[in-house]
Amino acid sequence: MATIDEYGKYETAWCPGCGNFGILNALKQALVSCGLLPHQVLLVSGIGQAAKTPHYLNANVFNGLHGRSLPAAQGAKLANPELTVIAQSGDGCMYGEGGNHFLAALRRNLDLTILVHDNRVYGLTKGQASPTSEQGFVTKAQPHGAASEPFNPVAVAVTMGASFVARGYAGFLDHLADLMAQAVKHRGTALVDIMQPCVSFNKINTYKWYKEHCYQLTEDYGPTDRDQALRTALEFGERIPLGVIWKTEKPLFEDRFPVLKQGPLFKQELNKEALRKVMTGYM
Repeated sequence: MATIDEYGKYETAWCPGCGNFGILNALKQALVSCGLLPHQVLLVSGIGQAAKTPHYLNANVFNGLHGRSLPAAQGAKLANPELTVIAQSGDGCMYGEGGNHFLAALRRNLDLTILVHDNRVYGLTKGQASPTSEQGFVTKAQPHGAASEPFNPVAVAVTMGASFVARGYAGFLDHLADLMAQAVKHRGTALVDIMQPCVSFNKINTYKWYKEHCYQLTEDYGPTDRDQALRTALEFGERIPLGVIWKTEKPLFEDRFPVLKQGPLFKQELNKEALRKVMTGYM
């Protein structure tokens, strides 16, 4: 049986009070509640403070390029469907540099979990506005305020037909751990957008701000009603809903490939004759 201790405890490079600590602890709690051992989990990240999270876990890890965690995560899942694959990075990495990969992943619907640390700022590179920053958000790089309207990843995911969409908050550890566990258990691409404070560079969206603005969806909320889910996803401002906003069942991308029905690719023997025919076709 898995225990939290098996996922290790490491010294981090995060600022004291960073929301990443809550997310890391919630993730460990979620993996244990799912009964997953470290060798069964692959964590894939890009670049950024959030993307360092897999470094502080005893599990399989692939740390890729900025905005490129999802292509690597999807490739790993296709090569070995037996792995529990979790792509984890920040809002700048996933929604900015990785925005097109994010849209493609939602359309494909692999059995994959996407955890986004959404602090609404670029924390690693000293506080520039990110895709989810409020319009008018003032930084050293945007002294007159961010000009663009903020990206709403939850509404986009519902609109794109993702099969599981949730929003959590780093300050509600048990609630967040439960959302993560539901996402991991879901068969399909599951997004959990996680609101988190950046104590160094975002002085607006603080712990106090989130406590005043966030509320948890009640048990009578129905996440299988897509119209209601979209209305809930668009509710963002004075009140921010937390919980599973939308979920449905859809065919998995990997089930569309007959070769995977024979088992993970790395366990299959190489068919040299078939490979030779393919190669000679290019001669």
